[in-house]
Formats: sequence, C-alpha cells, structure tokens
Amino acid sequence: RRHFPARCHRPQAGGAGRSGAHVWRQHGGGGQEGAGGCGGAAAAAAGGGERDPNPNPHPIPDPNPDPGPEEEEEEVEETPQEKKLRLAKLYLEQLRRHVCRGGQWVSPRLGRGCCWPRSRPCSHQVQPPDPLSIRVLRGHQQPITCLVISPDDKFIFSAAKDGSVIKCKWFCFGKRLYVMPGGKKGTGQHMGHTAQVLCMAISSDGKYLVTGDRNKLILVWEAATCKRLHTFTGHRDAVSGLSFQKGTHQLYSASHDRSVKVWNVAENAYVETLFGHQDVVTGLDSLSRECCVTSGGRDGTVRVWKIPEESQLIFYGHQGSIDCIQLINEEHMVSGADDGSVALWGLTKKKPLALVRQSHGTQGENDLQQPYWVSAVAALRNSDLVATGSHSGSVKLWKCGEGFRKLEPLCDIPLVGFINSLKFSATGDFLVAGVGQEHRLGRWWRAKEAKNSICIIPLKRGAAAPSSGAADRA
Repeated sequence: RRHFPARCHRPQAGGAGRSGAHVWRQHGGGGQEGAGGCGGAAAAAAGGGERDPNPNPHPIPDPNPDPGPEEEEEEVEETPQEKKLRLAKLYLEQLRRHVCRGGQWVSPRLGRGCCWPRSRPCSHQVQPPDPLSIRVLRGHQQPITCLVISPDDKFIFSAAKDGSVIKCKWFCFGKRLYVMPGGKKGTGQHMGHTAQVLCMAISSDGKYLVTGDRNKLILVWEAATCKRLHTFTGHRDAVSGLSFQKGTHQLYSASHDRSVKVWNVAENAYVETLFGHQDVVTGLDSLSRECCVTSGGRDGTVRVWKIPEESQLIFYGHQGSIDCIQLINEEHMVSGADDGSVALWGLTKKKPLALVRQSHGTQGENDLQQPYWVSAVAALRNSDLVATGSHSGSVKLWKCGEGFRKLEPLCDIPLVGFINSLKFSATGDFLVAGVGQEHRLGRWWRAKEAKNSICIIPLKRGAAAPSSGAADRA
C-alpha cells in the first residue's frame, strides 16, 4: 500500500504561524504525528499559549517538539520538483521491497492483481513422446481452427471452419459431451455459428466460454452446459482473437477491422474500443494485469495495450505477417510469423530478445524456396517451455534460455497437417494440437493426407493418455 507523508503547518517560535510555508514530513507512527505536531500547536496558538495541565490521563509525547528560539532550524518550502523527486524515490524503494509469500512475488505498490508465480524451469522434465502414445480425437468435418482447455484440465473445447463447437472429455476416451453444430445464415433460428469460427476463450473460473466468427459475432456460452447466453456485436469484420483477463470476467477481442474491444461478460456490457494497428489483428492474449497483447498481421508490430493508462507499447522485429502470439508470463511473450520466424519479447525492449528465423525449415525447389509459416504458438505459463506449429510435419518444443535471451530447440513431435492451434495443460503434463487440412485463415494449400482432429501429446513420463490407439471416434 502506498503511504503518503503527512502535510503539516508548523508555527514559528512565539505562536505566530507562517501563512504560505508548508512542511512535508513522513509519518513515523500512523496518524499521531499529525495530531500531536499540528493539532497541539494550533490549540496553543488559539489559547494564547495556555494548555490544559492534564488533557489526557495517558498523554502522548510530542514526537516533534517545537525547538526553542536558540535551536529552531530554518524551514524551506518544498517545490513541486522536489516533491516529485521525493515521491519517485519512495516508490522505487517500495518496489525494491518485494515480499515472497507462498512461492509468489508480491509487489506492495501494485497490490491486488499483480501477484504472479515465479518462472519455473520445466523444459528439463519434458520427455520426447512416443508417436503411438499420441491420442487422436475426431469429430469435426472441416479443419479445426481453435481450441481451449478448461482450467481443471478435464475438458477440451474446439471449433472448426464449419462453425461447429464441440466439448469433450479427453480422458474418458474422447467422449463428446456437447456438440453445437454450425449452420447457414438465413436458414431460420440457429443457436450456433453460421460462419467459420476463428477464435475462442474460457474464463479462469471455467464459467464462460466465448467464440468469435467471420460474421463479426462473439457468442457467450455457459461452459458447463454449453447453453448460449448472449451475443456481442460491434466489430465490423471477422473476430480473430479472444482472451479473458485472468481472475475476472473482462473480455478482450481483436478483429480484422484493426480494433481491440473490451467487454464485461458478467454484465453483458461493452466497455471501450482501442485503435492503433494498421492492418488486421490476427492474435490476442492476456494474463492477470489489466492489459493485453496483440499481433498486427502485415503492419509488422506487436502491441501491448495498457487499459487504465489508455496507452500502448509498439514492438518491431518480424519481417512477415505476424499471425500468432502468446504470453509466457507478465513480462515476456512469444510470437510467430509467416516468414518462418519465432520471436521472444520482453516488455522493456522494443526489439526481440531472441529471434529464430526459418524455425520450421523451408519448402519448395532450390530457386523457389520459402520458409514454412508459423501458424500457432503456445507457452506453458510462468515456465521456460514453448511450442510452435506449422505444416512442416512436426510440432517443435523450445526451451527459453536464461533471461529469455535465447530459444533452444528441445525436440520435434511428428504431426501431419496444419497445426492451427496449440495449448498446454495447466499442469504441463500434455500439449493439445488442433490439426486441419488447411490453414485456419485461408485455403492457400491443402494437405490431403492430414486428418481434421485434436491430438493430445503427453509430455512427461507417466502422463500418457489412457488409450494408445491411433484414432478414437467419439
């Protein structure tokens, strides 16, 4: 909690106070200094210098007694510049006194919503999975575009280009619990989407699921029953990114109309719109702070939006269209682009801390070689483990080096098709990949040998899926 020093008018010796001079002092014991130093002196001046001989059976000694005529020190009025300097030094001192509570770093200045776990190294625990241990769940007829995992790691929600949304229990042989089928626009009352679903998000308490489509709509669902609750309208183009602020029901949405909007899902209310990108916004993510990060497609920028300050930070580094972005922790993020590069960012630098070009290799003949596009990135929260996907035939796992200044390859996981979405479980025991025959944003290529499916990849020894079959049809 920020502690402001007391402002007190101190009289001159002889009882007459100066009219324009105010002296700032720091509290030593709650509010006693203000009562003893200011109130007592004022009372003495008002009463002609006479005091009650025993005003209190337990008198409080004056911590700042008035000096005698011979000992009085000269008092100087504090200028606005000196005040700013003093408060800045006080703020920096409070930031240095971070307190470690229960394995979390707590800032006494920032307070609620700004406690985050320390980054933990997890990459050394990852075991290259056996290809036969990868669980494959099928159900969507068209390429999967996005997916999320429930906060308790029990359920997987996925969506596809046909507008369908499916909720399944991954550990119960992929049993489908609810299917919200897609429909066609203008065919009457329909409870689901009537266009390609491009993004989805789930609140940190598991209460709300939201999905966004090419028809500019955001649908709000009750995650437990998949009952449709509300529809947000306001974007003027396809909705391409959704994320809840952790611990709240505040929702951020990104769109091809180049804007970012803020909503309150619990109140079914629109809050505000943020502008700045010069091209379509292709990805969005957020954590506990009241801010979000976005990738700006071909404007070549990554942006951090500070909602209370109504400001934004702009980062440059990729040469191609930035198609995906994910926060690693409150201070670092990872992004991927169609020039094949993967970048690690820190909020204190405008350039990448680490950049890997052609991260998934190249395709084509010698004269027409081009890098494989990075179509999905994922990060295990508050750790050093990152995953990237493309249509190169594998998912790559990376280790973030010390200080997030290096990306080191760990292993390749063979998967055929376009990796359109990646998500780590909360515990880091498994990684879920949404695979399709086409890229989620277009139809530039088609991988006929791929299956439109969800792949569950165990990452640690003893964390294999219950069934080792090649495919399970729910």
